[in-house]
Amino acid sequence: MANKLGPYYYGTGRRKTAVARVRLHPNGDGRIIVNGREAQQYLGRETLMMHVRSPLQVVELPGQFTIKVKVVGGGVSGQAGAIRHGIARALVKADETFKPALRRAGFLTRDPRMKERKKYGLKRARKAPQYTKR
Repeated sequence: MANKLGPYYYGTGRRKTAVARVRLHPNGDGRIIVNGREAQQYLGRETLMMHVRSPLQVVELPGQFTIKVKVVGGGVSGQAGAIRHGIARALVKADETFKPALRRAGFLTRDPRMKERKKYGLKRARKAPQYTKR
């Protein structure tokens, strides 16, 4: 597939309720653009940036791609996890030899943890009303 930046590799990442659609453009300048803004500006915290960059460090290609991301849903932490998952999936499409390293690091496994639903008769998912004896 092609656009202004040329051909790209696509990957969809998910985490909690966040969904990230990731495009990896080869021969890029190492920039990560999330929803039209620089990733550092969008995510805000350096820990989240390290989280997002980690798949590129595992395959030792930190500055060889321009990454464009559209992410919706969830909070910033969930979105960072979704972006990481999407980047890892796109890297596997770019080069199948990256798969074992990314699998070993746990980046290709979708994190199944979700918010537990609220139950009737309770105040939250597990918090019960205070018990009174008399």
